[in-house]
Amino acid sequence: MNPDLDPRQNRLLAALPAESLARWQAALEPMDMPLGTVLYESGVAMADVFFPCTAIASLLYVMENGAPAEIAVVGNEGIVGVSVFMGGETTPSRAVVQSAGRGFRLRGSWLKREFEQSAPVLHLLLRYTQALITQMAQTAVCNRHHSLDQQLCRWLLLSLDRLQGPDLVMTQELIANMLGVRREGVTEAAGALQRDGLIRYRRGHITVLDRAALERRTCECYAVVRHEYDRLLPAITAQ
Repeated sequence: MNPDLDPRQNRLLAALPAESLARWQAALEPMDMPLGTVLYESGVAMADVFFPCTAIASLLYVMENGAPAEIAVVGNEGIVGVSVFMGGETTPSRAVVQSAGRGFRLRGSWLKREFEQSAPVLHLLLRYTQALITQMAQTAVCNRHHSLDQQLCRWLLLSLDRLQGPDLVMTQELIANMLGVRREGVTEAAGALQRDGLIRYRRGHITVLDRAALERRTCECYAVVRHEYDRLLPAITAQ
């Protein structure tokens, strides 16, 4: 195990009972997650699951014409690949690293065995899946009913929750792809946030200057999602 990468940097792994985490450590494989890495493809059976620690992955639905739209983000709070233990094996979405970092890989067959044999593991993963479903549902609501300005604030806050500091390395083109909107719209919304002193943007680097103002400016969707993750994944071991 790499001493610089602790499984407890991932909130889901940290919530495992101590005896489960000790058993898992031998099976967890540390890995780099460079920007743009595809963790799984649409319709392809998943052999592994992933636990980001300092990286963020986007779950994307890609239309027939190639246009993507983000349906959820997964970072140090969770796992990429819930279809493995839910029994579906595949999913119509794809998972791509949107913010480079590190994490762990775990064989899907190993996780399925743990899921089936350990009640604490089963309950923890099911609670996480419920939180993830809430994020997906709220994203759909937000994209339908709220302004691009509010959507961008929500997206920035969800990303910040999964990072260690106030900085994001992200181009406006990539943000537009994540949100499923035109780049010009993101440029306008980001420009408004910068003029109002909430963020600083330069050459693909975003720094959040006033998080409290960002939270006031976003819609209720961010608070709904954050509340569900906090409620379902407390910072204690699973019972």
